[in-house]
Order: sequence, then structure tokens, then C-alpha cells
Amino acid sequence: MRRLLVPCLTAVLGLSALTTAAPASAVAAPDRPFPSRIELPDGFQPEGIAIGPGPHAWLGSLADGDIYRVSLRTGKGRVVVDGSGTPAAGLKVDRRARLYVAGADSGTASIVDTRTDTVTDYDVSGGFVNDVVLTRRAAWFTDSSLPQLYRIARGPGGTPDAVATTVELGGDWVQGTGFGANGITTAPGGGALLVVNSGSGLLYRVDPATGAATEVDLGGASLTMGDGMLRQGRTLYVVRNQLGEIAVLRLDRTGTRGRLVRTITPADVDVPTTVARFGRDLYLPNARFGTTPTPDTEYWVTKVRARR
Repeated sequence: MRRLLVPCLTAVLGLSALTTAAPASAVAAPDRPFPSRIELPDGFQPEGIAIGPGPHAWLGSLADGDIYRVSLRTGKGRVVVDGSGTPAAGLKVDRRARLYVAGADSGTASIVDTRTDTVTDYDVSGGFVNDVVLTRRAAWFTDSSLPQLYRIARGPGGTPDAVATTVELGGDWVQGTGFGANGITTAPGGGALLVVNSGSGLLYRVDPATGAATEVDLGGASLTMGDGMLRQGRTLYVVRNQLGEIAVLRLDRTGTRGRLVRTITPADVDVPTTVARFGRDLYLPNARFGTTPTPDTEYWVTKVRARR
């Protein structure tokens, strides 16, 4: 793989309303069942997952940054990107099979073009770059150690910009101790971002132009240990990693209010971190943070029905 390094610029952004790119997961899955458990290579240490185009998932390794591509239909896969040693946390994929990868404690973000075998690294000087969401005009990354987001603009055809910019979180945002901003997605309507604070359990609606955060009224529900998030219409799925569950919330039209409607507690999970959807099913990589990783430690992806 050829690696390119680009700088980061800090700026306050003026930008028009965001529109969520149509997720690859919207493609309908075949009727016959896919495996409910997908085995990953021993010692892989997964964290992020992205699905598409088609019934294929991409997973990143916290151990060394390897990227694993697996068929949801057969459960068979292979490492398609040999990592450089930089960990891979949250990731997303666009329609042109470009992967946007959060670099965890490396303080970087990366874009992997799987069609040209090129990796572009963005040194955002972050603390713990944790998760990412794609909009039509940008890729947005969270930092769990610092109260800020990172933006990589996307031009025509989704072509990424050569620089990343930093947007500081303000307004109602309270960083707290431990992990702060973790999972990220778009709010209904496409004009704002939703960011969960793992430590406080609060959900925030963030203005991407200014970084101003407004606490979302969840009617007293807590999202402590909130990790990866997935929004489908006004339904928001939030993985609560150490609890081994998915909180399912119903949002209002703008994402300023929400209510907990149910909790999914899958079988066969061990600290799931992020979530992606294909057809009627959700897929959760098991990071197994309570297990000391070795080259022989088993890791897997768990499939669960989105609606029961």
C-alpha cells in the first residue's frame, strides 16, 4: 500500500446543512439466513465495522491496523490491507470502496482507497480518534480524549480534501473524565450531528458549523458506555459496550428529543463496540476488552435482528 501524509488545519467552519449519504446497508439481504456468528482471525482485536457495497463487511484491527473484508453470506474473509502498526478503531465505507478509519491513540485519521491501494494519513494531532460518520460533504471523526471533532471535506464523487480541520465542541458540551465523545452519526433532517459521551451517558446534537452542542432530552434515559451508533430514519441504535446491549431510541424530527423504546440484549456477545446494518440484521464486532489479547484470542462478529 502507498501511504500519503497530509496536515491538519484548525478552523471554525461555515457550512451548509448536511445530508446523510445513502447507506450501503440499505441494499436488501437475500431471504436465506446468513451466519449468526462470523469468525475473525485469532488475535485480530476488532473495533469498527462498515458494510457495503453489497453483503460484505469491513473490520479494522486495534492491534495493528489490518483491514479484514468478510462475506456476510458465507462468513469467509481475508485481510485486504496490511496495517502499518497504526490501530484502526471506528470506520465507514463510501460507494467507491474508500474506507475512512479512526486511528485511536495514534492521533490520526486515514482514508484507504481499496481500489488503488493508497492510504492517506491525516495527522490531526488528536488524543484518541475514535469513530467516524460520512455525510455527503464531509467525514466527521470524534476524539474521546479532547472536546473536538475532525472534518475532512468530500468533494464531487466523494473525493476527500487534502487537509483536515478541527472543530471544537462548545455549548452544553461537558468533557468530563475518562472517555468523552465516542459514537457519532447524523441527526434526522441532515442538518446536524449526534455525538454520545461515553462517560456521562449524555447525547448531544452538534451544529457542524460552530461545534455548539445541545444536550438531547432523552427523558432521563442514560447512554453510559455508549459506543458506536447507527441511525435509520428516526430510530437510533446505540451500542453500550461493557453492558453488551443496544439501546434503541426514537428521535423527534430534528434530533433534539428522544425516548428509549427498547433494549436489545444479543446472545453470544463479549463487549460489542460498533454496529452496522444489512437488510433486517445488525452486525456487532466483539472487542472483548475484558480479555487480555494474545495471538490466539478468538474474536467474532455477532448478528442480531434489528426488530423483534
